[in-house]
Amino acid sequence: MSPEAFNSLFSICLGFALAGALVSGYQAVAQRPAGFGLLQDGVAPMTFAAVPFLVFAAPFIIMRNTLRGVRVEARRLEFVMMATVIAGFWSMMSGTFFLMTLRATGVIG
Repeated sequence: MSPEAFNSLFSICLGFALAGALVSGYQAVAQRPAGFGLLQDGVAPMTFAAVPFLVFAAPFIIMRNTLRGVRVEARRLEFVMMATVIAGFWSMMSGTFFLMTLRATGVIG
């Protein structure tokens, strides 16, 4: 495996892990699952605070909603594949940003 492929795979895994941790933490504190409905409160400070949270938590929410939709609504395979690719790419981007932040702060070398 090339170093670039390994770095991308690591970024995807880190992005999904970060998203899962954020959503699980939110659910433990708020006693309800996180979702994109957090943005529907209109213009309020909580809505603006939800944007950065959802940027990093979105891959987990997308996959959770997709897998739930497969069971409940019997969604087509094409939709599931498209959602998986979107969540994976989003996860890779958030994982890459998180890795770059850790490198910039000197946490990792």
